[in-house]
Amino acid sequence: MRQIFLAGVLLTTFASPALAHHPLGGMPMETFGQGLLSGIGHPLLGFDHLFFVIAMGIAALFTGRKFLTPAAYIGGMLVGCYAMYAGIGLPMKEAVIALSLLIAGGIVLSGRGLSAGAFTALFMVFGLFHGSAFGDAMAAQEGGAGRAVLIGYLIGLGALQYGIALLAGWVAETVFKVSSPKAIEARLAGAVVAGMGLFLSLESAEGFVMNALGWAA
Repeated sequence: MRQIFLAGVLLTTFASPALAHHPLGGMPMETFGQGLLSGIGHPLLGFDHLFFVIAMGIAALFTGRKFLTPAAYIGGMLVGCYAMYAGIGLPMKEAVIALSLLIAGGIVLSGRGLSAGAFTALFMVFGLFHGSAFGDAMAAQEGGAGRAVLIGYLIGLGALQYGIALLAGWVAETVFKVSSPKAIEARLAGAVVAGMGLFLSLESAEGFVMNALGWAA
């Protein structure tokens, strides 16, 4: 029971900042600094993004490249965000984001390692969709966001999420002494993330069905 309790602390520790208010408090982004603060704040306010990055950081421990493989997600995320800023959105992004939690959590829950190549490809694709969702904040800005704001926003997004991924891996490895994908602490964290992914996936499916029925009527 002690191991299970400690593993649960891993997620609640990282999730607690999500209860804070956004740094800008609803103000528009007009400067580099405001873009930077907004980029830092957005991942912390979205449990789906935050929990995905935590699961990714834990999964990366078992690829043999714990520092390099999370960068694949960050790269994809930045590309997806910039594409949305440029007006190129991705379809069904919320559904794919929910699926990403289900898969990332499932990978950790399975107790099996993932090759660096497979990890890179999978999480880079998921990064595109997470980034596209983050880019909605830029696309929705009244009057459009300037280049300096965009740069600050992307730096904040990338640095914060990469830091969370590395910190999640460090806590799992150093504090909870996770040395194998079969460790109970890692698998419990995966179960929590997969459970959230399942809930969000069912919610997305319900919304799709309801919209389809409403359209048919």
